[in-house]
Amino acid sequence: MSTNIGLWIDHKQAVIVTLTNEPNETNETNKQSSSQQIDSHVESQPRREGDSPLKGAFETQTVHADDSHQREMTGHLNHYYDDVIKQVQNAGSILLFGPGEAKEELKKRFEGHHHAGHIVGMQTADKMTEKQIVAKVRDYFIKH
Repeated sequence: MSTNIGLWIDHKQAVIVTLTNEPNETNETNKQSSSQQIDSHVESQPRREGDSPLKGAFETQTVHADDSHQREMTGHLNHYYDDVIKQVQNAGSILLFGPGEAKEELKKRFEGHHHAGHIVGMQTADKMTEKQIVAKVRDYFIKH
């Protein structure tokens, strides 16, 4: 039984679609799919302290310095990427896609965990519904 995974990812969430090829009694292959979401819980914009971010005058002391915010965000993203890698580490093949930089960052993280060889494709893709993600993963692995 082989497992193919499609992984749509951005900095806010990852959608993991798992396709398994299970032979049936007539030796035909049935493709079974399941999907799972992982939220990053990463805040991309710094917030001012206080009752409401819209109340009061803007003061530089109420927002963290860019470098400390960036280090904090990078630490959260690395934890998020490690959670994603744990979920897909047993895959035979991984299609990695999504908007922005997250897919490249995750690929580098995969290389650190020695799983980069499992990535068979990387594509840029915009926001998608879960059904669209499942369909894209199915189409990719049927064609390849």
